[in-house]
Amino acid sequence: MRVKRGVSARAKHNKVLSQAKGMSHSRTSGFRLAKQGVIKALHYAYRDRRNKKRDLRSLWITRINAAARENGTTYAKLMAGLKAKNIQLDRKTLADLAVREPEAFAAIVKSAK
Repeated sequence: MRVKRGVSARAKHNKVLSQAKGMSHSRTSGFRLAKQGVIKALHYAYRDRRNKKRDLRSLWITRINAAARENGTTYAKLMAGLKAKNIQLDRKTLADLAVREPEAFAAIVKSAK
């Protein structure tokens, strides 16, 4: 007996079209372009979940360097000093201290010199 795919095909199309919500032009209404857009969007999402970590680390380093220079040193000298004194603070914590608690960051810089 012949299998008609009307219900399952419509459900599959509706799933893709709902994922393409918010895209522009034919990507919202046509299945073929919507499917291409959804696949591309998922590729970008996967890639950028990894790139986000890289971007945040870069931001932390920039903030630490700016705060370190206000305290009379550079990022490289600060990190070398922290390693020499065996002060184990990660860049995320240091950047947060530099923004929220400048006095505490200044004390860390002083101890690392």
